[in-house]
Amino acid sequence: MNERSLTHEDSTAPVTEEHVDAAFDADVEEMPQARMTRRYAFLFGFFVVSAIAFLYFGLPQIAGLSDTWERINRGDPYWLAVAVVLEGLSFGGYIILFRTVFVRGDSQIDWRESYQITMAGLVATRLFAAAGAGGIALTAWAVRRSGLPRRIVACRMVAFMVLLYGVFMSALVIFGVGLRTGVFHGGGSFAITIVPAIFGASAIAIFLAVSLLPDDFERLVARWTGGHRRLKLARFARQLATVPASMATGVRTAIDLVFREPQWGALGAIAWWAFDIGVLWACFHAFGDETPPIAVIVMSYYVGQIANVLPLPGGIGGVEGGMIGAFIAFDVSAGLAVVAVLAYRAFAFWLPTIPGAIAYLQLRRTVAHWKEERAETRSTSGLAPSGGTIQSKV
Repeated sequence: MNERSLTHEDSTAPVTEEHVDAAFDADVEEMPQARMTRRYAFLFGFFVVSAIAFLYFGLPQIAGLSDTWERINRGDPYWLAVAVVLEGLSFGGYIILFRTVFVRGDSQIDWRESYQITMAGLVATRLFAAAGAGGIALTAWAVRRSGLPRRIVACRMVAFMVLLYGVFMSALVIFGVGLRTGVFHGGGSFAITIVPAIFGASAIAIFLAVSLLPDDFERLVARWTGGHRRLKLARFARQLATVPASMATGVRTAIDLVFREPQWGALGAIAWWAFDIGVLWACFHAFGDETPPIAVIVMSYYVGQIANVLPLPGGIGGVEGGMIGAFIAFDVSAGLAVVAVLAYRAFAFWLPTIPGAIAYLQLRRTVAHWKEERAETRSTSGLAPSGGTIQSKV
């Protein structure tokens, strides 16, 4: 992708060899890893096994669905194959979005590296809770190791998340209001339609408000506290100002990618969610004769995904329960909802784990190779990997 000059750019100087060296050599930039003590590994494994046992064996019994496994065995192979293809397309959209946001100008990140970073981030998301915090940390680490300064990585990460979850929040508003007002078929109570819509609208309003912060917000804070440089509170205020400033720049960058200088790759955010919802839709077709309306599937999907913020590895248990509860609230058959959601989670959560783990190991070797190249370049020519200065924009 050719380098672009967006409306809102970071005011830092071009990325030079010193920037890249610092990105590779900083001790704080080690690969994010889970501290797998024996106790942690045991508890993690126990939780996962217990959650799977409850979801696939206990829940059907509690719900009076003793024939769940028989229904799963009777699933239509054609629709299950469609689910696999849709899941692959979903991750393809994620990779395209990643490249649209992070790979601009000269970069060591090609398609192969983009695949490794995104899939390895998926494994990290499985290991950590809090809405994929592990995946965010690993992605930021890998991009830093490719040579981008920390500040630019932070801004682009915000832009990436804004594009991704902007679709999420917009869908809550559109489908929640649409279902409640009758624009979309499916009905639904106030609690399952308008309340999520209010949540989505509030999140959108907050981030739009953040984007209104002035470009020179940090300089303004530094000037306001300039006469008190020795005060700890003043120093803390100046350091704290970098957070909203980076967020504002990232939000404006996301807006630029969609509206001011639209990039087709931003549609990857829609593809990520749409194809993943398509997997759930295909699972309903595979196990039932009557599929819920598309708007009901979309709304129940997103309501369930909100459970990812719970402190559960990968949202195991919370997402399934949220989705099933939402479908039941829309008067979908409990038996069909349980089977379809569990099958969906098998495709969307468990199926990509093995290639993600392989990508994690490949990424470690890739980053080590980048470091070796940097060392050889410094010892021979002293030039940046591209033969000159690496220009980088937010």
